[in-house]
Amino acid sequence: MLKILILVLLLGVIVSLFSGLVFLFKDSDKKDSKRTLHALGVRISLAAALIITVWYGIYTGELRVNSPWHQSIRAADAQAELEDRAKQAADTQTP
Repeated sequence: MLKILILVLLLGVIVSLFSGLVFLFKDSDKKDSKRTLHALGVRISLAAALIITVWYGIYTGELRVNSPWHQSIRAADAQAELEDRAKQAADTQTP
């Protein structure tokens, strides 16, 4: 569900970007047209919502980083955690 929301927000940013471009060309001769400015405001709002949504997904764990260079770090962290647990178990068993 979160990935769909991110995709919709990203598509909204892209549509707003191109609509602003169209308004910029169509309204270049009109001095009082604010359609380009409104498209910019919509794009900024959607981009902020997109950033907040991605941050929320990473914070809650719904979005994970699956790149190859992060997997080696995760493996090293998991190995260190296992070693710490083994050490704690050995310390509790030793009188």
